[in-house]
Amino acid sequence: MSATPQKNRATRRVLAAAAGLATVGALVAAMPAGAHDRGHGHGHKPRTVDVQLLSFNDLHGNLEPPAGSAGNVSETQSDGTVKAIPAGGVEYLATSLRTARKGNPYSVTAAGGDMVGASPLLSGLFHDEPTIEALNGLDLDVTAVGNHEFDEGAAELARLQNGGCHPVEGCYEKGKKFKGADFPYLAANVTKEKTGRPLLKPYTVWKKNGVKIGFIGVTLEGTPDIVTANGVKGLKFHDEVETINKYARELDRKGVKSIVALIHEGGAPASTSYNYDCDSPGAGDGISGPIVDIAKGITPKVDALVTGHTHQAYVCTVPDPSGKPRMVTSASSFGKLYTDTTLTYDRRTKDIVRTSVKSANHVVTRDQAKATDMTRLIDRWNKLAAPIASKPQGWISADINGRGSTAPEKPLGNVIADAQLEGLAPADKGGAEVAFMNPGGIRADLVHKASGSEGDGVVTYGEAFTVQPFTNMMNVVDLTGAQLVTALQQQVSGSNQASPKILQVSKGLTYTLDLTKSGADRVVADTIKLNGEAIDPARTYRVAMNEFLAGGGDGFAALGEGTNKLVGASDLDLFNAYLAAHSTAAAPLAPPATDRITVIQ
Repeated sequence: MSATPQKNRATRRVLAAAAGLATVGALVAAMPAGAHDRGHGHGHKPRTVDVQLLSFNDLHGNLEPPAGSAGNVSETQSDGTVKAIPAGGVEYLATSLRTARKGNPYSVTAAGGDMVGASPLLSGLFHDEPTIEALNGLDLDVTAVGNHEFDEGAAELARLQNGGCHPVEGCYEKGKKFKGADFPYLAANVTKEKTGRPLLKPYTVWKKNGVKIGFIGVTLEGTPDIVTANGVKGLKFHDEVETINKYARELDRKGVKSIVALIHEGGAPASTSYNYDCDSPGAGDGISGPIVDIAKGITPKVDALVTGHTHQAYVCTVPDPSGKPRMVTSASSFGKLYTDTTLTYDRRTKDIVRTSVKSANHVVTRDQAKATDMTRLIDRWNKLAAPIASKPQGWISADINGRGSTAPEKPLGNVIADAQLEGLAPADKGGAEVAFMNPGGIRADLVHKASGSEGDGVVTYGEAFTVQPFTNMMNVVDLTGAQLVTALQQQVSGSNQASPKILQVSKGLTYTLDLTKSGADRVVADTIKLNGEAIDPARTYRVAMNEFLAGGGDGFAALGEGTNKLVGASDLDLFNAYLAAHSTAAAPLAPPATDRITVIQ
């Protein structure tokens, strides 16, 4: 990054500081007598100072605005109707953050993990170097690691932090070495198995004019269950609450009394609208999921929680162990929202005055000016990616929704599962009879509208990659009918009981999902059929799935019990082959019917 933006930033901060003092002065004047220091001598600092905390989470390398329904946020209007607003893209995120910082001399920007990983081609093709570069340009001060930061293993995460060119692919631009992140990645609850030492820094302290705020970063303890085994090799993941409490005590001993926890774990608000009040009727009543118990267990020394992972939007207060309200926030995903939280810092106690913490989520709208430095960055990397990205793979007649579908059975999920079955059904390719796809692996929609100059309805390699960016190798394994039934029950029980993970299934597999029941009973066992015939518990079936599911990922232990494994092509290669085989410009692929899973609500 050139020196000029930095210099301008400093001047801007000085100007903003001058402007900001007037407002702080006004606040102090309005406070009751005795609430602030007496004796306004020359150069006296007011007792409290408002610190602006800007935060976001789960960017996943979405530098360009996410396409289709995955790029919308829901907003409830005053008349109760819900409006979809197109949002996101770092050109707009940069503008939003820079605008928000104006007039706030004390502003810190933090993130809740999954900045990289499962990224669109523009970033993923270059091992997410473009995203780290963009985050440097956004003036990110600190982020927690998320599970996706481990997709390519600890050595690659260290490279993203420290810089250096890719060990296999080298440097992408002539004469330019990748510099790494100029903000710390925090991983307090990740230690090396051999030494027991933290993999990265557990915390950092942000300082300005005597104001000190500590940030502790953790990822979810269950990270190994949702990342490939290679990604977490040699690492241990610890309890989020115990870890945060341990480091909060350490910060406290060092005199840092204002603490923010960045946690890559989240919750599910009762409404998907970003402006939903999840403190209605009472504090935190409108939110459920793992973050609630975590929030209730974290020491009162921590003043606010920035969360992520569930890709939801919420600003709630969940009581801390002493019963005091504490802010818990999350800003959706893909840079579509940012959270603006005001932390009132008391210079005498060095702590946050909790009663005055205010917070709100804001939409990163696409009708504001684009940040020109981000446009230049995107253009630069797009030129490098273009030869690969723009190759046509097939044609579609309308949007085929994946990520943007909230239904248990997604049209794009059916296409992907069918592609895997078709590619692996031949005897010499594994003899697959059925295929399963994990819903979290579908990262986007297939959008009919052209993303570039390819024309409407054309699916480019870049668009196909954005849907399936992991390039997981496919596996075909032997599973008994009994194991198959258990696997389907694991969608709605065990670790998936609270938030079900409904597998996408290939054509021929049908069953009923009864959501009025609880646990494993939600999968009605005697309705499970393959090509019209009941599953025989004693029979062996050949089952296709990606290596992540075949390793028992996402809580599907039964799928990890497969034997007689054959490794096939990558999921992306099979997807592209299917598009090529089933579509032409004259006869594009239509969205498939979703009639494999019968849902009873």
